[in-house]
Amino acid sequence: MAKIINEPKSFSVNPLKSSQPLGAALAFLGVAGAMPLFHGSQGCTSFALVLLVRHFKETIPLQTTAMDEVSTVLGGADHLEAAIVNLKTRTNPSLIGVCTTALVETRGEDFAGDLATIRRKQADLLGDTKVVLASTPDFSGAIEAGWSKAVTGMIETVTAEPRRNDPQRIAILPGWHLTVADIELIRETVESFGLVPTILPDVSGALDGTVPGRWIPTSYGGCPVADIETLGECSHAIAIGEQMRKPAEALKAKAGVPYTLLRSLTGLRAADEFVMALAGISGEPVPARLRRRRSQLCDALLDGHFHFGGKTIAIAAEPDHLYMLSSFFADLGAETTVAITTAGDSDILEHVPAATVEVGDLGRLEDLSVGADLLVTHAHGRQAAERLGIPLWRVGFPIFDRLGSQHRKSVGYEGTRDLIFEVANIFQAARIEPTPMSLNPFRNREHPHDSRSSSEPRRH
Repeated sequence: MAKIINEPKSFSVNPLKSSQPLGAALAFLGVAGAMPLFHGSQGCTSFALVLLVRHFKETIPLQTTAMDEVSTVLGGADHLEAAIVNLKTRTNPSLIGVCTTALVETRGEDFAGDLATIRRKQADLLGDTKVVLASTPDFSGAIEAGWSKAVTGMIETVTAEPRRNDPQRIAILPGWHLTVADIELIRETVESFGLVPTILPDVSGALDGTVPGRWIPTSYGGCPVADIETLGECSHAIAIGEQMRKPAEALKAKAGVPYTLLRSLTGLRAADEFVMALAGISGEPVPARLRRRRSQLCDALLDGHFHFGGKTIAIAAEPDHLYMLSSFFADLGAETTVAITTAGDSDILEHVPAATVEVGDLGRLEDLSVGADLLVTHAHGRQAAERLGIPLWRVGFPIFDRLGSQHRKSVGYEGTRDLIFEVANIFQAARIEPTPMSLNPFRNREHPHDSRSSSEPRRH
């Protein structure tokens, strides 16, 4: 069990975490026709928008209530209502996701009450458009917490009482750290058992890098609002990551849907748990394709462990992502000697295979990582890796200096196999090959008669 170290700092050096509102906005982007709305200043929204655009390299729909000094003091209900009305009139979204920021949270406004009033007052205008609140102050939590709160808010607000139960339909509640390719692979795996998955949020349809051919002001693709409304008809739910426990509990409380929580889908054991859970729910045997992928992973583990054994790894990531990554390295014989995370309140941190897990920033990661074989974090860790002379494996969010991060697979048999090859190749590229001179046993060896100081004159 890892020891959690949470010592507050006066300031952050090269910050590790992204804010809660950004995580909530990312979750809302996984809904078809949605529009995330930051309740705060324009600066808060602009900063998040820049990170999202640089990471996905796509057009990101994100709006703001544009709070100013006066509205911050007197209250932002009017700004919130005006923003919702404008969005409905101009873009007609299927769902408006309100993400609060520290600016309005510090004042302590009744956002739930304000939204209830707005829904009642603007009922005719809003029509079928859903308005969902995610209370996500910047001063606490991080991207993982914001994602979880947004999904919980959508289930509590949109999901209706179930009229029937569909034994073939299951709900998949993925964590924020799963990529577009991960979601697509999960969907294919679920469908191979004859099941029909409803994935919330589904970023694979909204942020997969397609070109729609026309201007769409909202998100496109993703989980339809109609599917969120009928989520209670699912026979079972699979939550991926500790962060998704609260959404799964909300769905169970709202509609009585039982759930299975899987801490990770990366690694042989974790992939087996996922596949066996699907086999148990469907009553179907494991497809031959998955059995072959499992055999390929076993071979990759045999081939790859030579490159991982004895390596020391320094990781900085969100709690669930940190657990996934450190478990992956532990399975291959590498040791996570440095584990830095963004928030210390997740129960998953106790299960991280490391001696200690410290809540900190990338400055702290750099201080502790001297001598490590690999640095693992997002693109903001590139300067630390360069200064330390350690190779960097870019993971998580944001990754803005590489292409294709959303199409990297990291789950199931296939995703784990690909990660083994990717990291093993990094180790091989960083390996310094011996030269004939370095292997020469007489290189730099002093002659026994020359042991005296070079300044001492020779005697003949």
